[in-house]
Amino acid sequence: MTQIVTLLSNPADPALDPAAAEALRNAWGGGDLQWLAPDEACEFAVESVPGNASMVRIDMAALGIDMVIQPAAGRRKRMLLADMDSTMIEQECIDELAEVAGVGAHVKDITARAMNGELDFEGALTERVALLKGLDAGVIDTVLRTRITYMPGGRTLIATMKAHGGHAVLVSGGFTAFTQSVAGALGFDEHRANTLLTADGVLTGEVARPILGRQAKVEALEEITARLGIGAGDVIAVGDGANDLGMLGRAGTGVALHAKPSVQKEAQHCVNHGDLTALLYIQGYAKTDFVTG
Repeated sequence: MTQIVTLLSNPADPALDPAAAEALRNAWGGGDLQWLAPDEACEFAVESVPGNASMVRIDMAALGIDMVIQPAAGRRKRMLLADMDSTMIEQECIDELAEVAGVGAHVKDITARAMNGELDFEGALTERVALLKGLDAGVIDTVLRTRITYMPGGRTLIATMKAHGGHAVLVSGGFTAFTQSVAGALGFDEHRANTLLTADGVLTGEVARPILGRQAKVEALEEITARLGIGAGDVIAVGDGANDLGMLGRAGTGVALHAKPSVQKEAQHCVNHGDLTALLYIQGYAKTDFVTG
């Protein structure tokens, strides 16, 4: 089965040396080197993956280069399923709310451990939300306006896939108060997340049940693909935390983006240097194909 080897670097600081890429292609007996973006991304086909691929991936990483190897057939996907916190945005929303509430350090520690798979997600979420009890609900809009920034490449990823008939879904273990804003700003077709409960204009310290966690993300993938008449193999999923592993494993292409160590060990593919446009290169889009959002 023909495999595609994609080499990627950070678009903000391209580090893909043409000579190194050509040397790898030659050593692996690959097909012609195709440049998707000068000094930033390229690909070539191989009929079989050499046994030293894991070591080469480590060597490439030391040079600031990500390497993704996948079957050539069916790699252009019809649906994007994306996590929000530390994936489509650069922050963890609950951590930002906790900073305002004066419990930032404690909540950040819980978040980091939960995302690395050290804590039960549902228990960790309820514990953190309880610490927000009494916070003015209006703070959510302030956090969105002053503390949330978007991950580079997100708008382009979504706009390009939608221009080619794709469907984009934001699914988060975070909160609808944030996913609604982020989905609208980036161009997602729909979003799913947890709901923070409020009373008299303040947070109650509780989250509505059932809690959307790891399994709910898998269920979202299955429900939405069934509605669209496509299969899990038609999905490219991206996330960074342990609660994303289910959907990353179920999707045709699962990408761990700047992910926690435990997630990288289990994910199909890892991107540690590129931004969200890496998901376009992985599908075979050239930079000249990109649609800006």
